[in-house]
Amino acid sequence: MTKMKQAALFAAFFLSLPAFALDRAAVEKLATGEGDERIAAIAALLAEGDPKAADLLRSAAEGEIELDGKKIEVMVNNRLRREIAGALSAFRLLSPDRAERLQAAKQLAAGAGEAVLPLAKKALAAERDAEIKATLEVIVASLELKSGSTEARITAIRRLADSPSPNTRTLLMQVAADENEDIRREVQKSLRAVDSRLAWGEWLGVAFTSISLGSILLLAALGLAITYGLMGVINMAHGELIMIGAYTTYVVQGFFRTTKYFDWYLLAAVPASFLVCAVVGMLLERSVIRWLYGRPLETLLATWGISLVLIQAVRTIFGAQNVQVENPAFMSGGLQILSNVVLPWSRITIIAFAVFVLFLVYFLLNKTRLGLFVRGVTQNRDMAACVGVNTGRVDMWAFGLGSGIAGLAGCALSQIGNVGPDLGQGYIVDSFMVVVFGGVGQLAGTVYAALVLGFANKLLESWSGAVLAKIAVLVFIIIFIQRRPQGMFALRGRSVEA
Repeated sequence: MTKMKQAALFAAFFLSLPAFALDRAAVEKLATGEGDERIAAIAALLAEGDPKAADLLRSAAEGEIELDGKKIEVMVNNRLRREIAGALSAFRLLSPDRAERLQAAKQLAAGAGEAVLPLAKKALAAERDAEIKATLEVIVASLELKSGSTEARITAIRRLADSPSPNTRTLLMQVAADENEDIRREVQKSLRAVDSRLAWGEWLGVAFTSISLGSILLLAALGLAITYGLMGVINMAHGELIMIGAYTTYVVQGFFRTTKYFDWYLLAAVPASFLVCAVVGMLLERSVIRWLYGRPLETLLATWGISLVLIQAVRTIFGAQNVQVENPAFMSGGLQILSNVVLPWSRITIIAFAVFVLFLVYFLLNKTRLGLFVRGVTQNRDMAACVGVNTGRVDMWAFGLGSGIAGLAGCALSQIGNVGPDLGQGYIVDSFMVVVFGGVGQLAGTVYAALVLGFANKLLESWSGAVLAKIAVLVFIIIFIQRRPQGMFALRGRSVEA
């Protein structure tokens, strides 16, 4: 006899056992008892923990139980149906499948009857998964708070003090005014521990959002640090290059939507955004900007006009309404650190992407031939031309590099918000503030400035709101530049040689 046949015969024998192989008294009460007796019967079956009880409860929910070979009709009201549903969820806590156990735990956390407590304790003792175990701890503690001895309730209160669940504080507040003085004292202790942990969570959340904002500002300003910081070009169309990068991502997403590789579209969108914006930037430099070097006012007006043209072109092609760029599956959801802190995967990915782009820009400017030429032309254009450097071509490639980085910023921004023709307008002022505050021509200054402004914005927002925080940061930048015109680091660029 094969093992498969043996398993099949064993399962058939197991399922054919009569219902009263369970607690016969509990089965009889479930079939013929009154309301409270039926609830007590469900509790007894749960306490027994026999998986056969789940089949019996399903039959009861359908209105019929087989007892001694006879089918007995069971009158099922809403209360009984609710208790049976909770009991069936409790039995799923013993399932070998993690997803089923997690779903059952979440259902019970929304509201479990007292009858579930014995089986919930049994499941808690056997559970090894951290997420499910944390949920079960809250379920058991909340049930023990409602019933049980003073010692059991105090134990439950202490367990809640260490629980990472966001519902912990609510559960403790429900018994904060209990008649028992010992319980009130333990509740206050646990509430202080929970509040302390929540406070740390809030500060951790502010730190993460600050770093996240700083990484976004860094991506938005990194390209401008080259076109303005190194080349001295006041490019008011920089925000529109960011917007073009975002729309390029949207177009690439559209191509991948009809394939089974949609979750990998960013692998194509990132280089596509860089190349499209780099080409647009080089065309702008060759056609308009090359004639305006050394004339900042004319450059500002010309690039501002170009930004309006680009906005209208995008509106004509894609429409005036925002478009939606969906996140790949690996960027959905978040990482829960504490009960009140969830770090979105999209933000974590953008932070890592900003670090990656920063490393590539540093390598390109300091370890490659193009970077050497860019730095040489920046520091002394005439001397670079004398030693054979084609300064015009270097200008074109450098402007293309800065524009391409703006495209990468647009690709990243498309993952955290809608994409529209006015997307770049919200970042052009912040980008200039980062570059000027950090020090024109200084890559390290751009990094420090982005992080400082990110932290300043988020800290002030937590105290005074987003609008006042923005005003305060702008006032600070104005005062700082008046005191230290070269920014955080010494000024370097064409203006030094002018």
